[in-house]
Amino acid sequence: MSSLALFALNATADLGANIARELWVSLAPHEEREFEDGEHKARPLDSVDGADAYVIQSLHSGPTQSAADKLCRLLFFAGALKDAGAARVTAVTPYLCYARKDRRTKARDPVTTRYLAQMFESVGIDRVVTLDVHNPAAFENAFRCPAITATATPLFVEYAKKLHDKPLAVISPDTGGAKRADLFREALEAARGESIGKGFAEKRRSSGVVSGDLFVGEVEGATALIIDDLISTGTTLVRAAKAARKAGAQRVLAVVTHGLFMPGAEKAICDPALDGLVVTDSVPPFRLTSGKAQEKVEVLSVAPLFAEIIRRLHAGRPLLDLLIL
Repeated sequence: MSSLALFALNATADLGANIARELWVSLAPHEEREFEDGEHKARPLDSVDGADAYVIQSLHSGPTQSAADKLCRLLFFAGALKDAGAARVTAVTPYLCYARKDRRTKARDPVTTRYLAQMFESVGIDRVVTLDVHNPAAFENAFRCPAITATATPLFVEYAKKLHDKPLAVISPDTGGAKRADLFREALEAARGESIGKGFAEKRRSSGVVSGDLFVGEVEGATALIIDDLISTGTTLVRAAKAARKAGAQRVLAVVTHGLFMPGAEKAICDPALDGLVVTDSVPPFRLTSGKAQEKVEVLSVAPLFAEIIRRLHAGRPLLDLLIL
């Protein structure tokens, strides 16, 4: 078996260190050097000849580098690993940038996810691992190399198992998340040994404007759990929370994989329709500065999940129970 070489680029150093700790290994040393003109280089400091290399880089914007800058650094470093003789390079991207632009919605629109895949493959990346992409089928179809989409559902099930609330209902805030909500509800029913209600909130988006007032579901007297892949401004979550309240939900919580928390999100989090929000650390919550918003947010670590994925991939073991299917 090839030796495992685990790298975390500087922008994702904290999460990388946590993943390494879960694996009981040390991060492989590397250098990232900045030049006066804004250019940069990165290289491994030890031999990677014949190694099974994993590079951790979450591709969200901020706090000091843009998503495009992080992407460029990941691509250059992966290319350097291949040139240095790594047998296999796996890009571990807890948050994958440009994944929401997976289809054309207007004439001459780009399909950026496909272009992203071509860039990954052009530098010799052999495999890509990410978490709860917006459209798993489009993500997998964009890549010719193996493209693995893990899910945070097991983390959210563990969280919801501990809730004393009864009954519970799982809500999808839009049609695109219906399958995600069903998988979460089914896993939660199995974990709690009880029937879980479900609901659906309508959402239409045109030219950046969100509309839609329809709500269908079994939430009367229940604690509603809204599940989504990401929160940006929070508009979608608040609309769904208000709709669930109107339909009779006593309490509304949201479980969301990626907390981008763009301008407007803190106001949304503080809306009284939403009792609490659970996110993962795929994107550190560095944009949350309001104490009131911070008090309503709980952050779950994805380090154990990614450590287990890397452990199984390196050993050639199946990942079926960790993936979106």
